[in-house]
Amino acid sequence: MGSSEDDKVVAVIMVGGPTKGTRFRPLSLNIPKPLFPLGGQPMVHHPISACKRIPNLAQIYLVGFYEEREFALYVSSISNELRIPVRYLREDKPHGSAGALYNFRDLIMEDNPSHIFLLNCDVCCSFPLPEMLDAHRNYGGMGTILVIKVSAESASQFGELVADPDTNELLHYTEKPETFVSDLINCGVYVFTPDIFNAIQGVSSQRKDRENLRRVSSFEALQSATRNLTTDFVRLDQDILSPLAGKKQLYTYETMDFWEQIKTPGMSLKCSGLYLAQFRLTSPNLLASGDGTKNATIIGDVYVHPSAKIHPTAKIGPNVSISANARIGAGVRLISCIILDGVEIMENAVVTNAIVGWKSSIGRWSRVQASEAVGVEDEVVVTNSIVLPNKTLNVSVHQEIIL
Repeated sequence: MGSSEDDKVVAVIMVGGPTKGTRFRPLSLNIPKPLFPLGGQPMVHHPISACKRIPNLAQIYLVGFYEEREFALYVSSISNELRIPVRYLREDKPHGSAGALYNFRDLIMEDNPSHIFLLNCDVCCSFPLPEMLDAHRNYGGMGTILVIKVSAESASQFGELVADPDTNELLHYTEKPETFVSDLINCGVYVFTPDIFNAIQGVSSQRKDRENLRRVSSFEALQSATRNLTTDFVRLDQDILSPLAGKKQLYTYETMDFWEQIKTPGMSLKCSGLYLAQFRLTSPNLLASGDGTKNATIIGDVYVHPSAKIHPTAKIGPNVSISANARIGAGVRLISCIILDGVEIMENAVVTNAIVGWKSSIGRWSRVQASEAVGVEDEVVVTNSIVLPNKTLNVSVHQEIIL
């Protein structure tokens, strides 16, 4: 498909639902996971902001299972802020990632877009979307997948793929293989032409045909009912990417920047830090500053909500985000932590490698900390709690304390 400066583009962001992402609990018990703050902004805000950089973007759709009322306020706010229409679409039942796209195809195609971006909300990366679109147009295929190289040990946790080193064509794709295939993995960010809808419809049609052929006996019908997926449930990875690999339909775009999946509270700490670091390039106005005279001492990348109150003798950072109406007392030390709405941290308390939940109170001289040998998955989560003065909360490797 030829490209034009007038070609419209739409973006679809999959946000999941309350029955998914249970590993993110307890943080997702009080708020939908996509609205949990990373770097001081809702998780879904980062891919939405990245979409704003796509030329000729006409619309952004959020697709998930949450009640519409849970996203209404945010959708209205972000639409006004970015001056781009953002709309939440609620699925009535699971359709799979590709099936969900097809389910809302009429709405997605309202603006007659030439290209459709598909992103997963729980992905943390720099989202090089304009660059992906340019590469995709040069390839001339139906779709382009954002990919990254990872260690051989961790590759099996994701979709592994093989691409032609010269043309970047996708040659082979397998989802979470039992044996090593490649250190190149799927990042969960895609751009497609509208031909993707024909491919999805083709999968559904093949399933319907197989169902009709199997209705030979009641025994075979019973077997197929337990073995096969419904005709409108279409998975992007197994049902679209794998079959179309090696057919000059799909291509890859490799990012050399950061990429993570946000599955656990511990990963939210790491990803919050990655987004704070990226703000230096994309949104330096969001980063706090201070030298301990009139304002608190700020070290490294720190976000502070305008309504938060911080004593000038506090020392904050690196990798700290402080949410609305938080109160940080004199002599407080915060390192690598997320402080959520309404938290009070009293004089001389120390919080490191922790998430302090909504309306919690940390008493004077208290310490909330992870062990010194903390890894990516280690964190302390304090929710709706009071930590008494002169007390310490410790967490050892691979443990979590939730009060």
